[in-house]
Amino acid sequence: MSSVLFSGGTVVDGTLAEPTVADVLVVDGRVAQVGPSLEVEADTVVDCTGKTVTPGLFDCHVHFMFEQPSVTRALQTPFSLPFFEAAGRMQRTLATGITWVRDAGGSDLGVAEAVRRGLVPGPRMQIAINMISQTGGHGDDWQLCGAHVGFMPEHPGCPSGVVDGPVEMRKKVRELIRGGADVIKVATSGGVLSPRSNPLHGHLRDDELTALVTEASAAGLHVMAHAQATAGIKSAIRSGIRSIEHGIYLDDEAIEMMLERGTWLVPTLLAPRAVLAQADAGAPLPDAVVAKARLVSQAHDDSVRRAIEAGVKVAMGTDSGVGVHGTNLDELALMRDLGMSAVQTWHASTQVAAELLGVAEEHGTLEPGKVGDVVVLDGAYDDLTGLGERVEQVWLAGERVAL
Repeated sequence: MSSVLFSGGTVVDGTLAEPTVADVLVVDGRVAQVGPSLEVEADTVVDCTGKTVTPGLFDCHVHFMFEQPSVTRALQTPFSLPFFEAAGRMQRTLATGITWVRDAGGSDLGVAEAVRRGLVPGPRMQIAINMISQTGGHGDDWQLCGAHVGFMPEHPGCPSGVVDGPVEMRKKVRELIRGGADVIKVATSGGVLSPRSNPLHGHLRDDELTALVTEASAAGLHVMAHAQATAGIKSAIRSGIRSIEHGIYLDDEAIEMMLERGTWLVPTLLAPRAVLAQADAGAPLPDAVVAKARLVSQAHDDSVRRAIEAGVKVAMGTDSGVGVHGTNLDELALMRDLGMSAVQTWHASTQVAAELLGVAEEHGTLEPGKVGDVVVLDGAYDDLTGLGERVEQVWLAGERVAL
């Protein structure tokens, strides 16, 4: 039997409870006790005085197979190189305290299995493999020259996601499930980085989305929707899709629909900021992409602010890969700036996110019986600046991760 005592830190337990100074005892990889001044012996004692102790953190929207992508870079990248680069990106993400992710497109079963088998260090993963899209939609990588060049290239482990009609939709969902998908992702609107789609336009019809949700549900899987346009957001909610990713053009009716259906919002506030920062730094991005990023940025913040105020369930997600992996915790300060308290941002990054991913029974809070994923950060829990640089220790099921 092995035990670790995290002693004297300010414990943010993942719920909405007010953080307090307490100890956390992990025995054989699971939380055994949480409370002030525990009188117990442990094999390892971690002095957390003056530090913040949280459950393992979640990022519900990442892309390990690319980073700051551009078509120019994609054309100059050997096919297998991103698989090796993904290993470093996963390790950087784990080092920032993220112990659970949903990879929203790009990583195939082999990438996930490399982590699950302990071949490379990384967070626990759910994978979507690829994003389902209509022809000309956000997942269609057709370029004006007629070539197909994208950031999630088709290969045996990652089939094309382009479909039209309920019959093709049904087959594509089954292909992704066959390939090892843990979650199904669909684009119900255009997007920013795609070459020919418009983020103001809703994509796919209700009969297509009904076929998708029916097939995913039959396999016990949830569905996440890249949904920026108002019409695309509403069609996703109507169809029973579990989470809205980005949610840039939320109107009052869409927010009310989310509240009624219990739909989650994963804001990815870092994503458009990352695109604009790359453009300002001279990255080779198409003018149309930069224009779309500028178009959505203000509306995005306004929509998320109103959703938070209304009480929509918000789970932390960054779209890391659009920006730099390892900067994930910068999202918390952005959520705070749009109306969340510090405790709510941690709640969104732990328990709420665990509920979205369907793993809350085992993860997401520091409560007896839960898996002992623990993060130790320097400084106060309510100071959300520079969080990534303040992560001192990351533990997975009672074992310290070498950072």
